[in-house]
Amino acid sequence: MSTVNCPECEAEITLDATNEVGEILVCPDCGVDLEITALDPASVDLAPMEQEDWGE
Repeated sequence: MSTVNCPECEAEITLDATNEVGEILVCPDCGVDLEITALDPASVDLAPMEQEDWGE
């Protein structure tokens, strides 16, 4: 298990062996979407915002 801090609010988030790079997590404190960018050492960053395609 690894712990990381939310880049938005600094809350501590625990990652376990089932988490994978590219996985999206939600911060339990501030609710922001986070993307796991590395596992060793563990790292998260703000998830990219999805743009609506509006049927295009």
